[in-house]
Amino acid sequence: MNGGIYIDFDDVLCETARALAALADELFGRRVAYEEIEEFDLMQSFNLSRTEYDHLMERAHEPEFLEKLQPAEGAVEALLRLPHVTIVTGRPAECDAASRSWLKRHGLDALPVMYLDKYGRYPTGSGMLTVEEFNRIEFSVAVDDAPVALDLLSGRANCRKIIYDRPWNRRYVRDGYERIYTLKELV
Repeated sequence: MNGGIYIDFDDVLCETARALAALADELFGRRVAYEEIEEFDLMQSFNLSRTEYDHLMERAHEPEFLEKLQPAEGAVEALLRLPHVTIVTGRPAECDAASRSWLKRHGLDALPVMYLDKYGRYPTGSGMLTVEEFNRIEFSVAVDDAPVALDLLSGRANCRKIIYDRPWNRRYVRDGYERIYTLKELV
């Protein structure tokens, strides 16, 4: 895996936030346009209580939700052409079957998936890679959309760190990072 390419799953490979916005509207009547999702914190972006947020995330990790996510524009085609890609996701490890099903449906089932506790949400033994374990793995390129996850990349030498442009990261600027608008830009 040394020198491989790290690609985030949600909102880099697929359009998760768009589907979450529709789900928040369906569940709670919170209509928020995609371009208005200016904070990565969905409790804030969708104006949700903790209970509502927990329910939203519970539904968002169900196989029926995950398997219906649309690929980001040009993402599947780009990943089919890029070498040594690893999907790195903050999804819980329990989502493995649905995540692999999605990858298989899009012809990407040969790609390895790494479940990383990017946000400090999971207990030890949950099947999630810790940040410490993750930091021992080398990547030549890393692409993510979440500011918290992008911060985890800051100390990596010899790694091209890339912000995948989304409304919630437009104010995120960091020395040594570049911004792309589609994965096709990596090919």
